[in-house]
Amino acid sequence: MSSRAPNGLDVHQVEFIKLLRSLSHRHAAHRVFSDFCECAAIAISNAVDLAQRETREARYLDIIGAYKPDEVHSLAKMLALVTESLERGFHDCLGELFMALELSNHWVGQFFTPYPVASMMAQMNCANAPDLIAEHGFVRACEPACGAGAMVIALAETFKNQHINYQQKLHVVATDIDATAAHMTYIQLSLYHVPAVVHIGNTLANTVRETFYTPAHVMGAWSRKLQQRADAQMNIDAPLAQTTELHAPLAAPAPNALRVTRPVDNTSSQPQLTLF
Repeated sequence: MSSRAPNGLDVHQVEFIKLLRSLSHRHAAHRVFSDFCECAAIAISNAVDLAQRETREARYLDIIGAYKPDEVHSLAKMLALVTESLERGFHDCLGELFMALELSNHWVGQFFTPYPVASMMAQMNCANAPDLIAEHGFVRACEPACGAGAMVIALAETFKNQHINYQQKLHVVATDIDATAAHMTYIQLSLYHVPAVVHIGNTLANTVRETFYTPAHVMGAWSRKLQQRADAQMNIDAPLAQTTELHAPLAAPAPNALRVTRPVDNTSSQPQLTLF
């Protein structure tokens, strides 16, 4: 018997929807989903990002203040269900839930790339990954409009299928202008243990409102690794003074401790997924 529902969702995603709808008697469905994503992102972030913990903890308490104790328990169970769903294999769990719940109606027609399409695009972009790893020790990926993170998840899966340990050989900077989308990406990349920096910001305007560091980024000392690579690149190409990738020191990661490592060019368009 198939473990997936007719709409393609697995049993954990189906249970997630049931819980969310049970909370929708007192709260709008889009608000429950948004609050869940932000609270889950904060809970994960606060385990590793001490510099922003106090501010985010206050925000967390402000959000759950609108929910009864049993509803807060349901929100926690929803995170457990997402974790169990992701344990079944690579897929865009939260993006699929977003579309199944028809939340795009609230977010002005926002739609996410289907995972099979993201997988195809990731495979097309990975031809030179082994060469980049041989040259630099790891690959950096830029996702300027990450949505729920499907492209990055597919990239991690492609690395795994090529017998490349993405937890050691891949670092991602993902950005989305929508906070809920960025929170979805952060949750899923954290649970897949992808080293990443997730920005809530506008890639075209080169602005960042808030930054989240995945546990894999912090535990893997990626701020130091990125700094070492940036310093090496500066020695090779000294005239480059401006950069687009931002990251903070490992000891005290914070949104205002940002650093550039690539030339800024706001006049040209960026592909959705770039390896370098």
